[in-house]
Amino acid sequence: MFSKFESMVAARYLRAKRKEGFISVITSFAFIGIALGVATLIIVTSVMNGFKAELLGRILGINGHISIAAVRNTPFDNYSEAVKMIEQMPGVKVAIPMVEKQLLATAGNTAEGVMIRGVNGNDLMKKQVLRDGFKDFDLNDFEGDVVVLGYRLANKLGVSEGDEITLLSPNGKITMFGTVPRMKSYQVVGMFNFGMYEYDANFIFMPMEAAQKFFSLGNGVTGIDVTLKEDINIDQERQFIQQAIQSSGNKAFVYDYRQTNSAFFNAVDVERNVMFIVLTLIILVAAFNIITGLIMLVKDKGRDIAVLRTMGATKGMIMRIFFYDGAFIGFVGTFLGVVLGLLFCDNIENIRQFLQSISGRDLFAAEIYFLSKLPAKVEPEVVLSVTGISLLLSFLATLYPAYRAAKMDPVEALRYE
Repeated sequence: MFSKFESMVAARYLRAKRKEGFISVITSFAFIGIALGVATLIIVTSVMNGFKAELLGRILGINGHISIAAVRNTPFDNYSEAVKMIEQMPGVKVAIPMVEKQLLATAGNTAEGVMIRGVNGNDLMKKQVLRDGFKDFDLNDFEGDVVVLGYRLANKLGVSEGDEITLLSPNGKITMFGTVPRMKSYQVVGMFNFGMYEYDANFIFMPMEAAQKFFSLGNGVTGIDVTLKEDINIDQERQFIQQAIQSSGNKAFVYDYRQTNSAFFNAVDVERNVMFIVLTLIILVAAFNIITGLIMLVKDKGRDIAVLRTMGATKGMIMRIFFYDGAFIGFVGTFLGVVLGLLFCDNIENIRQFLQSISGRDLFAAEIYFLSKLPAKVEPEVVLSVTGISLLLSFLATLYPAYRAAKMDPVEALRYE
């Protein structure tokens, strides 16, 4: 605990006189440096965490935690039994059978590679992300030879609701003249918006029966997507599902989202950790400003320190006075940085839109970052760790100047006064 005397002296030293203006400038730089360092660290880590969480949420909202893919050329003919068995498992939330294949979509003179997903209309309402993406679409129209496109894909093909597109599959009929690609025209009855570029620009949904007919699958499907209630026991659930598929007489590959997206999420984690380390250097630089300012303050207050020592102040009291000065700079700078960082994260999308309107450039291109909006997820443990690092560096920065002040010889300090 600081005594009232030590706190009073430390507070007076922080209020620089006119002739000590340069010291005040350095102290202000230390304040600003720590605040900006803490704010930047919180903003960057929150954006990285938000990016990962938002991307993972949308991927799982569309694809599920566990995917079951049929062996090539052997679709699931009795998938209904497998779906029932899987949905009865305690940890499973929903299982959706589907037909999924890559094709070429054409409209006029434009062609795009697309991913076709055939599903039942009722299954589209079983997941929140799908419900939100199809909120402007009437499911009563989702039957027959119709398709629903991502709005970005529709823009690339130049089609709108009511137009027709042609789907071409390289796996066509074999004739005496060779393989003839399978092709068929479908009417566009709606568009979806998942808020994720990869899906909005490449996916087409169509009724299950239409997809089975186009790909000549009979009553079979090419895969089943399984969404869990929580992914804590995902490895165990995957083993149970594997056993259920085998017992139903189907051959399939069972894998989870971590295997499918492992390289991407590992890259995000590595980038987040590296950014955390690099941006911590900003706080370290600000801590050096504290050292510089306190050393100059100690040198300027040499006579005052000598007088205090001759009046009975101990070395510990002198050391605590200057430690209090540095700690105050670190504490206030850290507090301001935390407030600034949290406010920025809370309004980050509005700030992005404002900066875009000024610069006239897209600062968060969906084609590059996959998402349409800039996300930010503030994690309390991250804020606490940033605050702890900032305070620790600030307190450590005060030790050497405070030690020098305490070791100052009063006789030497007053010799030339």
